[in-house]
Amino acid sequence: MTALRREDLFSLEEYARIRNDFRREVMEHKRDRKVCLGPNATLYFEDLMTMKYQVQEMLRVERIFEEEGIQEELEAYNPLIPDGSNWKATFMLEYPEIEERRRALAALKGVEDRVWVQVDGHDKVWAIADEDLERESEEKTSSVHFLRFELEQNMVEALKAGSLFSMGIDHEALNVAVAPLAENNRQALLADLA
Repeated sequence: MTALRREDLFSLEEYARIRNDFRREVMEHKRDRKVCLGPNATLYFEDLMTMKYQVQEMLRVERIFEEEGIQEELEAYNPLIPDGSNWKATFMLEYPEIEERRRALAALKGVEDRVWVQVDGHDKVWAIADEDLERESEEKTSSVHFLRFELEQNMVEALKAGSLFSMGIDHEALNVAVAPLAENNRQALLADLA
């Protein structure tokens, strides 16, 4: 698995100097890793660069410079980096109005387990959700989930050979599919596969 190491990170001083340029580079990189599943549901696919940015920002905000604190951040964010046979994504359910959000999150209970990807000619791959901790209560789902899509080797080979793929949600309160995925998204996500 590709993982961030201490030596991959910038010192706080160096990060302060390059932060604006690095942030601009990461935002451009993230653009092709974002897949909208309707107006309120979005998948943000993570990788080494997005997690490096996240760790650097956490170190900056929390003013962490000691080895133990840095290691804790690496341990928290490294599991979100794909390892060649999967995609890992932050799944966001975004509703601007508080009351609408409350109603929607109650109706969408369990939605995190109903998100899928599908390589043409293969079965759907259902998300493995929130492996770090439970984010759903008895009343509602969370507005943020962390998903992993574990692909079989033949799916990876098909994608590398040019197969298209789609994504969607099969939930009683939200049924949507994006098929096929836009080429910029497809190319960005292919880079995650070994």
